[in-house]
Amino acid sequence: MHYLDPGSPDAPGVLLLHGLGADSTSWTLQLQALTSAGYRPIAPDLPGFGRSAYDGRGWNFKRMACLLAELVSDLGIAPLHLVGLSMGGVVAQQFALDYPQHVRKLVLVSTFGILRPKNFSQWFYFLQRLLVVHTLGLEQQAKIVARRVFPNPEHAELRRMAETLIASADPRAYRAAMRSLGLFDSRKRLPGINIPTLVITGADDSTVPPAAQTLLAEAIPNARQVVIPKAGHAAAIDQAEIFNRHLLEFLL
Repeated sequence: MHYLDPGSPDAPGVLLLHGLGADSTSWTLQLQALTSAGYRPIAPDLPGFGRSAYDGRGWNFKRMACLLAELVSDLGIAPLHLVGLSMGGVVAQQFALDYPQHVRKLVLVSTFGILRPKNFSQWFYFLQRLLVVHTLGLEQQAKIVARRVFPNPEHAELRRMAETLIASADPRAYRAAMRSLGLFDSRKRLPGINIPTLVITGADDSTVPPAAQTLLAEAIPNARQVVIPKAGHAAAIDQAEIFNRHLLEFLL
């Protein structure tokens, strides 16, 4: 598994898990902030994304958590802080539930315990993605997702970068991850997370409704939610300065 590891080997570890179609470089705006604050950020490419190959033997969240536990053990950085955005937040939940001894604090960003569209617009978006990824391929999927995540004119460069990144994923891994996301439901297990938890929500998230993120925070004992104004689904990118401040305050 390929990963970025720019910090000091002796510093407390922070495992950063990317979203669907993204890779470790999506955490670029957090790496310097974390290393400057005295942490060791580890940002892996999950199998099938970025520079980590997918072996085709099954892509699901339990297996991803197991692979990450092996990486954490190999690096000798447990217990660590765990941060996951969108799909990465789902993997982070699975990891925290399966390997709680490895986690100091948990940060869940733009993610959910279960994702069920509440209106026609949401249903149309997810059904459109499901249809496109199985018919027209990742290049068309990339355009749909990038427009949704980075809709504003000033996001043109971010939109272009997202399109390139998503289109480069292994289609098998991407499709399997989408199916796993659609089936994921951690609601019954969330009360078992006894780890300090922060849920970070973009007020303008049009991919995972903020209300679903509030339900996630309410289901985890003593979890706290912060909502970042003018932030979308990629809150760690489009409002990086505010995001980093909340992250570092929580990790202290």
